[in-house]
Amino acid sequence: MIQFLLNDRLIQTAVPAGTLVLDFVRYQQRLTGTKIGCREGDCGACTVLIGELKNGRLFYSSVTSCLMPIGNAANKHIVTIEGINATGLNFLQQAFADEGASQCGFCAPGFIVSATGFAMSSSCNYQDGIDAMNGNICRCTGYKSIERAIGTIAGKLESRGDDDPLSFAIAQELLPAYFSGIKERLQSLQVGSNGYTREALSTRVVVGGGTDLYVQQHDAMQDADIRFVINEAPLKGILQVGDECILGASVTVSEMLKSPLFLENFPALRKYIRLVSSTQIRNMATIAGNLVNASPIGDLTIFFLALDAQVTLSGGDTKRKVPLRQFYKGYKLLERTEGEVIEQISFKIPPANHLFNFEKVSKRTTLDIASVNTAILLTMNGNQVATAGIAAGGVGPIPAYLSAASAFCVGKDPSAEMLAELLEIVQTEIAPISDTRGSAIYKRLLLSQLIKAHFSVLFPGLDLNPSA
Repeated sequence: MIQFLLNDRLIQTAVPAGTLVLDFVRYQQRLTGTKIGCREGDCGACTVLIGELKNGRLFYSSVTSCLMPIGNAANKHIVTIEGINATGLNFLQQAFADEGASQCGFCAPGFIVSATGFAMSSSCNYQDGIDAMNGNICRCTGYKSIERAIGTIAGKLESRGDDDPLSFAIAQELLPAYFSGIKERLQSLQVGSNGYTREALSTRVVVGGGTDLYVQQHDAMQDADIRFVINEAPLKGILQVGDECILGASVTVSEMLKSPLFLENFPALRKYIRLVSSTQIRNMATIAGNLVNASPIGDLTIFFLALDAQVTLSGGDTKRKVPLRQFYKGYKLLERTEGEVIEQISFKIPPANHLFNFEKVSKRTTLDIASVNTAILLTMNGNQVATAGIAAGGVGPIPAYLSAASAFCVGKDPSAEMLAELLEIVQTEIAPISDTRGSAIYKRLLLSQLIKAHFSVLFPGLDLNPSA
């Protein structure tokens, strides 16, 4: 039996745990304001909010219900557009109406839900409001009217001051009054065991966020025997132990983005993560899920390959560490035995003199799969490269660590001539294929350009044009 709050009601259901939240709210509960669009997490028409207790505080985030199994809703608060509605239009809905920010209305519920998530966050910044919409697509209204509505909402939030965001939203009737009792109602729900058990040794399908698994295996997941790990306490958290950063396997991309440890060591992290999927997907997708999916173009995989990360694999009573650079043995073939799951991801925190950059090109700037992506980590000894790690995706059957290119950089002074030699070596280490994201020739050229971009960003005063 799965129990959770759906808007203002307690739900207790025996539907298969792999059932998608989207299908449950529409077909079981007849809450049809949540729309079916792409069923791949790309359009945002199915956006709902998920409220959960973390360290005694209630937080809400937006997610795509078309990729969220109902098992991940256990003991949480799921909010659909119907759960936001009042007797008349609330302030957010009125702002959209006043600005003409909806035409056919199909995408409007998703936009309103995402805007509500922004209103319940700690930010009143206009750009953060726009970013909250980055997983929502409108095909007929046009974005300027939507952006003006977000501006109106951000202006309203500026009057919040230091007030609690949730209390302010209720007081200003941005949310119905029942939200004031949600924290206590969630606390009273019976919480099942979230312990890390030997279930890893079973044949159960392990699901983190499910954001890629449900795209690939939608029908099979409905009745699968699933172990939901996203809320297992031992698999959460980001901490520093000595000179290492350790992430639990179920840490989400959004949690990584909010981590002070990551923000301190990777100041441009927000820029990098904006290129990775959308807010709704980042709120669900786990780091370990990205790694174990073994996609040749996994964005976070390339990020952590450059950092020389290690994964800790657990098979119940046994644990072992495997360097991520040795984890990929072939296309979708991993250095992992049946029953082993990733428990942690770890890497040495780069020294103060490190230089890091991530680049990605896709058909759309954001919310799209990479044609080619690449990350680089350099440590410097004066003007000379002391250590180097270069990774690239979209240029072979597995996420690629460019070992020869990385080794070449060591001991070199960055220069146009050094870069030209480096690019020649890079081309010997890759084997791209032509597909829907570009021809093999294009991908070879693109990786060269992105590595040039690395050096342009990391060494802004460097003349990258070789002398005649």
